[in-house]
Amino acid sequence: MNSRAMVDIVVVGGGPVGLAAAVEARLAGLTVTVIEPRTGPIDKACGEGLMPGGIPLLHRLGVSPIGRTLAGVGYFSTTRGVQHHFAAGPALGVRRTALHDVLAARAQTLGIDRITGRADAIEQHGDSITVAVGQVRVQGRWLLGCDGLHSSVARWAGLAAPMRQGGRRFGIRQHFAVRPWSDLIEVHYGPNAELYVTPVADDIVGVAMLAPQGISYDMALAGVPDIAERLALAEPTSERRGAGPFRQRTTARTAGRVLLVGDASGYVDALTGEGLRLGFAQASAAIASVVAGDVSRYEGEWRQLTRDSRMLTSGLVAWAESPLRGALVPAAARLPGLFGAVVERLAR
Repeated sequence: MNSRAMVDIVVVGGGPVGLAAAVEARLAGLTVTVIEPRTGPIDKACGEGLMPGGIPLLHRLGVSPIGRTLAGVGYFSTTRGVQHHFAAGPALGVRRTALHDVLAARAQTLGIDRITGRADAIEQHGDSITVAVGQVRVQGRWLLGCDGLHSSVARWAGLAAPMRQGGRRFGIRQHFAVRPWSDLIEVHYGPNAELYVTPVADDIVGVAMLAPQGISYDMALAGVPDIAERLALAEPTSERRGAGPFRQRTTARTAGRVLLVGDASGYVDALTGEGLRLGFAQASAAIASVVAGDVSRYEGEWRQLTRDSRMLTSGLVAWAESPLRGALVPAAARLPGLFGAVVERLAR
């Protein structure tokens, strides 16, 4: 087996969060190797709405993806609706592939090493960690697991927690050639699913379904007649892509020289749409803890960064899965101040 020279940081997972972590490390003067089996831009079923707080995090990395400016969020049922415009500035609807492209280009500009392959196993040593990628041994002082919802790194490190069988939610996303009818991220509550509508260009709208297992995309669309009608004559511009189950738990975010970042560190649900913002913030915190020589502080910072999201998203999902599901949007419409405060907490 061939061994490569030791680096400071090994990043397992080359999606947007993994690339953000790698760029953070290089900007801090660290050497980095990214391990990712897929080549080219990596797509994923997600809402593709980058919340206002996520945009400055990308700018500090030196990237500015092109997308569609979004003024706020709206929640809608078949009879009611409530809207809130972001106080801190606009959000951005951006194709996942476009976001990946600009981060990959930035990583290449910074000379970040990349290995195309699958991380097969990890071994921790006293002052280093080794990752096997086929016949290649990659050695680093620290490893960041940025490999998504079903993280192999979390399992190898003994940090993945068992999940309950009930209440598992899944997502499916597709894009349509249609002019956006709103400058909002729209969340539509149907009888058995939510539709997450995000304009990502002047002529493209992405529609993601979030629902329990067994609900089809067509069934979810039919449950929201307004959206079904708008898309009836629109040409699909992408294939349907699925993801889930979303709910993932970890017992901790660090184990020795392993740190979990992004979805790999634990995830509640895609309903509130702040996953990328949180992933970028976690990447920054993880690298800062390594530079400071105190990785133990990352656990506390992770809890602080994700606290509002975990609490509010868990509450909204529990409501959406309860017999009171139909009352959520009317309740938000009667309490617009409270709704706005919740949106701002998740968007910052």
